[in-house]
Amino acid sequence: MILAGGFCKGQSLTVGGSNWTVSIPSITEAGSNYAGSYESAANQILLAASVPLLLGSAKVSVHYIANPTWNSSLGLNIKRTGNGTTVCLLCTITGGTTYQALTITDVELFRIAAVLALASYSNIPIQLQLTGVSVTVPAAAYGSRVVFTIGSL
Repeated sequence: MILAGGFCKGQSLTVGGSNWTVSIPSITEAGSNYAGSYESAANQILLAASVPLLLGSAKVSVHYIANPTWNSSLGLNIKRTGNGTTVCLLCTITGGTTYQALTITDVELFRIAAVLALASYSNIPIQLQLTGVSVTVPAAAYGSRVVFTIGSL
């Protein structure tokens, strides 16, 4: 996975972490199949986001891009596994705590709201899940890039 970030209208989003390479064990017995789904570390991706007071709230969205190829039988899911850290007492981060499917178009992952101060979060942990792994999927190296954006509500 290759990660990207974005910003808009005073909001900022920084993406950290490392590429995730799924280690899929070999089939050693006739009639066997793969486990079907695999999960990354709970903090595979770490986001840092800030929302200025004037804006008040923002949403973080995500989509994937085949890099260079992807098989449509495979699914890529994403979730937020924690809130990260903030010094803002009245700020909130909501949504995105259950797996949702990534598509080639943006889907909302979570929201951040600032009340009386700049909402600034760091180390927001993100986990990925690969599904659909099966002997029926042609053997190849598949890859995708996960793209995060931050924008107004």
